[in-house]
Amino acid sequence: MALGAQIGTLPIQPFSTLNRHSDSALLLRHNPQTLLRLRSNPRRRFGSARSAPALLAARASASSSKELVLRDFRDKKALKIISGLQNFDKDRVASVVIAADQGGATHVDIACDQELVKLAMNLTSLPICVSSVDPLAFAPAVEAGAQMIEIGNYDSFYELGIQFSPEQILKLTQETRRILPFLTLSVTIPHTLSLPDQVKLAELLEEEGADIIQTEGGKCSTPTKPGVLGLIEKATPTLAAAYSISRAVTVPVMCSSGLSAVTAPMALTAGAAGVGIGSAVNKLNDVVAMIAEVKSIAEALGLSTKDVTKDSTTVSL
Repeated sequence: MALGAQIGTLPIQPFSTLNRHSDSALLLRHNPQTLLRLRSNPRRRFGSARSAPALLAARASASSSKELVLRDFRDKKALKIISGLQNFDKDRVASVVIAADQGGATHVDIACDQELVKLAMNLTSLPICVSSVDPLAFAPAVEAGAQMIEIGNYDSFYELGIQFSPEQILKLTQETRRILPFLTLSVTIPHTLSLPDQVKLAELLEEEGADIIQTEGGKCSTPTKPGVLGLIEKATPTLAAAYSISRAVTVPVMCSSGLSAVTAPMALTAGAAGVGIGSAVNKLNDVVAMIAEVKSIAEALGLSTKDVTKDSTTVSL
């Protein structure tokens, strides 16, 4: 059956318009900063001369690495803190990584960049996930030490008016799996799809080898009530997606976008194996406040946390 028939009546843009180097080119064409970074540093985009042996070594240790990365998902207690796909500010990323480490998170998700991965590895022993919509950008980050890759965190693209079709997401997944068949792969389902179409896409992504399905929805939710009611309203789309998708696939589902300490436990009740937290942490301007926010969410999920002190946030960048 053709993909268009499987997904329904969604408008799907043909991939004949994409260039031969990467099926993500169309997704990036309206984002000059991202394109500038990729074009100005071709070694970063296509990997250095040392990439092949490094990736072979990664393949050899893939089994144990994947088990480590997925352990908290299988225990249904994963907490991933997200710095942002377009956040290349080293100080800001460092603060988010410190907050994840000191606040009790299980994973940290940063932009797909070798130098950021090296920075994060100096600050935490948590599994590091890198996010991108360019499959060719993942290999250098994996060489630097990333243990998990994410096709997703689309919020910065939505702000530019760019949306993602099911066919585009599948193409990106297939290309990523071709390049890195052994690494833990998470793929985000766009909230712009209807719930039935999100479920259908999740099933197809599982068939293509996705290890984790991530939901979203905070961008499409505008709370009408203050306080706790507003927090629940904000989380409703991603909670609904987590509930529906978790009952259709066998891989872990990560509920992300618009969550808080109030609604994160609801995600686990809905069927998610973990939660992803982005703006609730990365929009804060103080690392101590970031740590406190992560800690409150971790405690809401029943995770053990560290004592938060100012001394624990002192690092050399």
